Amino acid sequence: MNIDFATAEDLPHLADLLAELFALESDFQPERDKQLRGLRLILDNPALGRLFVLRVAGQVAGMANALITVSTAEGGRVLLLEDVIVSREHRGSGLGRQLVEHVLAWAREEGMTRVTLLADRDNRAALDFYRRLGFEPSHMTVLRKMLSD
Repeated sequence: MNIDFATAEDLPHLADLLAELFALESDFQPERDKQLRGLRLILDNPALGRLFVLRVAGQVAGMANALITVSTAEGGRVLLLEDVIVSREHRGSGLGRQLVEHVLAWAREEGMTRVTLLADRDNRAALDFYRRLGFEPSHMTVLRKMLSD
């Protein structure tokens, strides 16, 4: 098993993982072209964030999307962690924990002071997983407005 930054060759595999993830989330539907476009945008612009890929025996088995933003409350760069998924056949083996811990260590090394993430409120397994990793509920509420069709 190893964890590294994604490459262009990984993008189709990451889009497959996103389809698996979005099947678990009520807010999103898989749209491969959109997912590939978004992944490419992040890959081509490391200042926006980094795509992490988890490989088992050389094959893509998981991913995490680490988006960089600025917090005026923190006075510096912070991370928005999205799209954390380990493929079905590799779940329950501790790989998700290793992936998230790897991203958190990278964020610390980069001088970021906070990591925020969103998880589907009905995905009890994901919420429990993140709580075991030290994430705590926020008093903030997520609201969104779509600006395009």
